[in-house]
Parts: sequence; C-alpha cells; structure tokens
Amino acid sequence: MDAQAETVTVEQAIANFSAEVAYWREVRGMSKKVLAAAMGYTPSYVSHMEAGRTKPSEDFARIADEQLNSGKAIWNRWCEYEAAKARAHTLAISPPPRRAEQPYATGTALVVEHDAAHLDYDGSMYRLTMRRLLRNTGNDPITRYLIRISVDRYPGEPERSNEHYREHPLTWAELNLTACSCGEEMLWEAKHDRDAVKEVWLLFENSEGRFPLYPGESVWIEYAYSVSDYKWGRWFQRAVRLPTEHLEVQLDFPLALDPVVWGTETSMTSEAAPLRTAPHRHDDEDEGRRTFAWSTSTPALHARYRLAWKFRARPELSTNHEELG
Repeated sequence: MDAQAETVTVEQAIANFSAEVAYWREVRGMSKKVLAAAMGYTPSYVSHMEAGRTKPSEDFARIADEQLNSGKAIWNRWCEYEAAKARAHTLAISPPPRRAEQPYATGTALVVEHDAAHLDYDGSMYRLTMRRLLRNTGNDPITRYLIRISVDRYPGEPERSNEHYREHPLTWAELNLTACSCGEEMLWEAKHDRDAVKEVWLLFENSEGRFPLYPGESVWIEYAYSVSDYKWGRWFQRAVRLPTEHLEVQLDFPLALDPVVWGTETSMTSEAAPLRTAPHRHDDEDEGRRTFAWSTSTPALHARYRLAWKFRARPELSTNHEELG
C-alpha cells in the first residue's frame, strides 16, 4: 500500500470505489441496467453503489472488475477500502495524538488550485499537456504525485477494444512522457503498466536533488505525453479526483478537418448531462487551426467532464477516447 493510500479514510475509500466503478462503466459504454444484468445484480443496487450509498463488497468488486475489464483498478479500490477499514478499527482501539484538522476532509492533503489541459492534434498524433497548480494543505512534505493515462479505441465495445490493445498496446516509448516542476525536471516511475492503462508517480526529484512540496506551499507542475490516433479515442475526460478550484480544457485541431465538439458532465448522484456551458470555438485561418475552450470553477469532487468530437471532413477518424486522472 502506498503512502498516499494510507491517508484515505473509510468514507473517502467508499467514494473512490464508487467513482472507479462509474468511470469504467462509462468507459465501456454500458448503462447501469446492462452492467447489473451482466453482474447478476439489480440496477438499483448498482446505482446505490455508484452513489456511495452501499458499502463495497468483495464479490461486487471482483465481478465488476471482470465485467468492466478495469485491469484490477476496481479491485485495487476495494483493497484500499478494506485497508481503510482496518486502519479505522486500529485507531478506534488505540487512537493517535490528535492532529490539526485539515482544510479539506477528503483523505488527502493536496488541493488543485488550477487544472489546465491542452490537447493538440496534428492529423496523426495527439499530444496532451497538463499544467496543475498544486497546494499542500497538510502537515507533511509531498514527494510524489500520481497520474493516470487510459485509452479506449472503441467505447461501448470492450472486447473489441481489449483485442485492439492486446495487439497494439500503449508503450512508454510512444508516450514520450516528460514532466517538470518550476523548470525542474521531474523523474517518474510506473505504478501500473497495462496495455491500455498506465499509472505513474511523478517524483519531486531529479538527478540534481529533491524539491518536495512543503506544507502551505503551492507549485506548478507540467507533464506531457503523446498517443497516436490509432490508439487514442474521440473523447477526452477530466475526472476530479482531488479538491479542485478551477478546471479548463483546450482542444486544438487542424481547421481542414472541420472538427465539431460537444460535452457532458456526470456526478456521483446523476447521470451524464450536457455541459452547462458550451465550449468556446475559435478559428485561426492564418495558422489553419480550430480551438475549443471550456472551463468551470469549483467542480464537485468525483465529477467527470467529457468532451467528444468528430471530424466532418474525415469521418473515418471519428471512430475512437482518452482519460487522465
């Protein structure tokens, strides 16, 4: 169990499990009714589980992980929940000295003051650049930050996607992952390495030394990676996994492809609905680019915002997904 997971409360572990199930169900393009039938549960049970009203069970976690082919992501969340319960029981028997209350009772000391995603497509390759302003509201230095990269070429067709990535897995060489903090290169290490999902620790250190994020401090980090359009999909999702104060997304496409963009948002308690504000479109005739920008303030924890697109000038390209946590 990693250091970050050790700070998760039982309540947060339940919320994390619920969000993980909802995320993979959406990735696989399955309704709650369809998932429930495949798992042998009622739709209302699945709905209660995703809303966090039902505590995770071992059987549900195991079957959901298999049916949604989450690469053990759902199962790991259940293990996190079990570990949180065990810690809570131990603390109830022998509580530690009381520490100062944190500004956010979410099981983590990290707050994202600003989250900015820029996705650039050149006609064959996507390059995603993420910039985040992180604030440490806790009492201990933070030495690493977890990111997730996941792709789904054929949303709604899990077996087809699984076969596609077995034959054409994401590779570290293709991703060409780079990261920095205030101009300092950040080293990274893989946490999970699967055909279509990568989880990576970005380290606040490099060959020249360490630069932890100390309590009360804020720092900008930036990381970027590439994925070919043969493996990427035609939607990009932002999942709010930490308290976030402002979130923005910019999509940058060749104007000649005549791209169109739309979006949806999903919370812990509601199904997908259209974004409350439309993405703003801007055409740059001189550069031959069309950009779409969208933003929101104080998004709800575990909310998911998805922007999807198609290329009207090249419809064969509009058959693909990507999400980063």
